[in-house]
Amino acid sequence: MFRLHTVRLKLLALVGLAIGVALLMLPLLSWIVHEQLREEADHGLMNAEKAYQAELDDNVTDSKLASSVLANDASVHRAMRARDVAALQSVADTFARLYPDMDIAFIDTSGERLARVGCDEDGPPLADRAFLEKALSGHDVVELSARGCDRTPMPTYLIARPIGDLGAVVVGLDFSLGSLTHTATKLNLELALVDPDGKLVNHTARFPSDLASSSFVLKPFSPKQLRAAAGTYSLLAALDITQTRSIVRRELLLAMFIVALVALASLAFGLRLANAMSNALRRVSDAVRKLGHGEYVKIAGVDTGDEFEALARAFNTMLDGLHERDRLRTTLGKYMTASVMEHLLAGEVQLGGESIMTTILFADIRDFTSISEHMDARAIVSLLNEYFTDMVDVVIREDGVVDKYIGDAIMVVFGPPVARGDDALRAVRAAVGMRQALVELNERLAKRGIKPIAVGIGVHTGEVVAGNIGSERRMEYTVIGDAVNVASRLETATKALAVPILVSTDTYELVKDQVDARLVGKVAAKGRESVVAYAVLGLKT
Repeated sequence: MFRLHTVRLKLLALVGLAIGVALLMLPLLSWIVHEQLREEADHGLMNAEKAYQAELDDNVTDSKLASSVLANDASVHRAMRARDVAALQSVADTFARLYPDMDIAFIDTSGERLARVGCDEDGPPLADRAFLEKALSGHDVVELSARGCDRTPMPTYLIARPIGDLGAVVVGLDFSLGSLTHTATKLNLELALVDPDGKLVNHTARFPSDLASSSFVLKPFSPKQLRAAAGTYSLLAALDITQTRSIVRRELLLAMFIVALVALASLAFGLRLANAMSNALRRVSDAVRKLGHGEYVKIAGVDTGDEFEALARAFNTMLDGLHERDRLRTTLGKYMTASVMEHLLAGEVQLGGESIMTTILFADIRDFTSISEHMDARAIVSLLNEYFTDMVDVVIREDGVVDKYIGDAIMVVFGPPVARGDDALRAVRAAVGMRQALVELNERLAKRGIKPIAVGIGVHTGEVVAGNIGSERRMEYTVIGDAVNVASRLETATKALAVPILVSTDTYELVKDQVDARLVGKVAAKGRESVVAYAVLGLKT
């Protein structure tokens, strides 16, 4: 009835789908983390740029301050007049110790260098002739030079101030490898200097040779001190994210491991849950299938603590109800036909009654007292049960309803609660059938040494009140009325008239075309006129 393996697969597929979604989220999570990493790196580079610009501003300020102090220092003036190189060297050394990144040179009015600190004595000039001429003309000069004090020309930020009419002092702040390395170490990144043509002029040792490397985040920036009329130099900052990337990768692997463990646990739990649900459904399915074949088998072993267990309990309760209903059907079936039984079980007959045309049959064993006086109680009950069994079988075949047993007598009605058009004929056929069944019964009794049984049967058709008599708690379906008394009188008269079956005129008129009968006369009926009776000889073929 249920495709249980499909249910199990669907449940496992649901668990697997959730796990698959979680696993698919890991690459997305990885991409998101890497993007956040890049954003944080960019933010760090932006802060580094600000820090570098602030440091450069401080260095420029220091250079300007140093050049101003040296240009106005009286000892410098005296040394310049005396062309005292040692004195100038001593003053310059003092500032060189305070500012190790500075280059200081003293120039006389002819442009000749008198003393120099920070650069090799035999190195190239710190500034070109044009720059020096501007300084010697009595003006403060600031510009970016490509000369510097290294043998390889390097961008240098130069500040020149006149020393009265004695010459000038030139302070240089270059961007040599040492300067880049010093700055990169402080900012915890790698730096490269790029000329106006886009070529790397200089760079720190760990600056990436492959600018497309995924292990570094790059950011160019151009401090205002590197902007010149001849072109603009720029700095390229590179932040190594290898370690951070490793940490992220390790965390992602850990996350994948945790997800894998959770996935395995989820699959195990899902499999167990799917098996429990599948087994519960299988038990329900088997019970429903057996119920369809008329087998009342309860569902056992469903202890899931959920709706399946509630369903099993409800099914078992329903099964008890069906079993009770069938037991009632079986019990009622011993007394009435299936159609009458369905009518009663449907609740269509309620407390009270209704007038209905009915045929009543009374059958009574003649001289039963003389038969039973030589038998014990158990034998009597056994004989009656055997007799009633045969008689009731005939009655039920003709759709009659056993109204009651009165000692050794039986009262049967044909009509209520479901009337048919041939109820009278059914009653007469039942009477003839009962006589035939009696013959077979007597043959069995004779073999056991028991006297044969004689039965008188009376049949009458008339209007009665049929319904449930009693209370709502205990009621009995029966018929009452004058027609019942007439049928009883006819049964009693069979002994005096020495005939087995008597029917009234009312019944005879309804069945005369199907029944052979002869008129026997009138039968007295208490409280009413005599009833004309007919002796039934048999059924017409």
